[in-house]
Amino acid sequence: MAVYVDAAIWKWAGKLWCHMLADEVEELHGFAHKLAIKRSSYQGPPKTSAPHYDITGLERDRAVRLGAVECSREEIVAVFRRVRVKNGKVPQG
Repeated sequence: MAVYVDAAIWKWAGKLWCHMLADEVEELHGFAHKLAIKRSSYQGPPKTSAPHYDITGLERDRAVRLGAVECSREEIVAVFRRVRVKNGKVPQG
């Protein structure tokens, strides 16, 4: 089992952000807890199809120091496809 992070390249609210995913949802939550990331920051079904957290570049650096696997864009997309919940995203309307 592993936790994965992509590059912090997404700009929002004056910070650079990235995605943090894991092979198992409980592993993802446990790792977020180690990083002191609030559970309310979790994004998953029904709003998104893949369980993940958006984290800042600083949080990403700490995650890597704690053992998260750094991924390219292609690698994180492969993880996303592997962990996504089929029919998990509910259309907003």
